[in-house]
Amino acid sequence: MVLWRHGQTEWNLEGRLQGQTDVPLDEIGREQAQTAARLLAALEPSVVISSDLDRAAETARALARLVKLEVELDEGLRETYVGTWQGLTDEEIKTKFPDEYAAWRKDHYHQRRGGGEVEAEVADRAVAAIERALERVPDRGTLVVVTHGGTARVSIARLLNLPEQLTGVLGGLSNCCWSILGEGHRGWRLLEHNAGSLPEPVIGDDANDTEDADDADDGDDGDDGDA
Repeated sequence: MVLWRHGQTEWNLEGRLQGQTDVPLDEIGREQAQTAARLLAALEPSVVISSDLDRAAETARALARLVKLEVELDEGLRETYVGTWQGLTDEEIKTKFPDEYAAWRKDHYHQRRGGGEVEAEVADRAVAAIERALERVPDRGTLVVVTHGGTARVSIARLLNLPEQLTGVLGGLSNCCWSILGEGHRGWRLLEHNAGSLPEPVIGDDANDTEDADDADDGDDGDDGDA
């Protein structure tokens, strides 16, 4: 199974939480999708599923065209819904919602950003979508899941049976990078994480969910709630 994050968007660069706002890929994001698709095509995927948000669907279509498959869209793979925080930068959130922001910084797992979803709810719907797709994958086949940074991270944690408090040990996915899980006798195993042609910075919603979020805020990191 490959979990692949969408390419870059303008909001990624601006450091705006995208969440479920339907922001398209920018020119660099489209180029990233084309480059990554050529690499992932070598895995000969059997099924390609994607979030129905445009930035993920367009990324998925770059691969589907090469391997002659249809992209199956599933809204269960959307990024975390972050309510009133969507479209805002980290600094804007701190200014407009200081108490809510402080509470979330203390408890990433149970506090609702902008009244939106918590991680467990995102994992519930995303893993359900993945499991539905796995039923259509033949033996020794490969499923490619095109989604968003935050959704990919919590899905991987759930598939690996990591306790909720250990979700943060997984770093965020860079734009158009992916993780690969392999099926073993005792369940899924993480074979590769945040892989791509070259290392890329993690920018987007999920950058602010990592343990080093304070450092990330000083650099290029911004926004799938999207990351």
